Amino acid sequence: MSGPGLRTFLAISDLWGLTDEERRLVLGLPSRSTFYNWVKAVREHRDIVLDVDVLTRISAVLGIHQALGILHADEREGVAWLRGPHRAAVFGGAPPLALIVSGTQDGLMLVRRFLDAARGGLYMEPNEIDRAFRPYTDAEVVFT
Repeated sequence: MSGPGLRTFLAISDLWGLTDEERRLVLGLPSRSTFYNWVKAVREHRDIVLDVDVLTRISAVLGIHQALGILHADEREGVAWLRGPHRAAVFGGAPPLALIVSGTQDGLMLVRRFLDAARGGLYMEPNEIDRAFRPYTDAEVVFT
């Protein structure tokens, strides 16, 4: 589970444009040598064993990635959402990615829970993209 999980994490990190330092922060700040040894091992498809904290962090990233895929039309939009400022109270005007790379498991889980709630249909506070939204009128609703 550790090898495939870390390989998937690295692919998502590439998509999100994370630096090696940000990747280490997401994973709980392992030493540089430990991180590079993990990366080398999984790219060579060797077995590694990651501890529960690291696996939990990887799981949170996978959940965030999945939720972004459901909530946004394409990967670029999801990454733009992560990197753009957000007015939801939990983000305080900062980009959600700032919480993801804060180094805390709580930051990761907060973003994941926020996206899971939005994915489940709970209220998501408006963002910049919502400013020009105009509610639909009855005439625009089509029943088939």
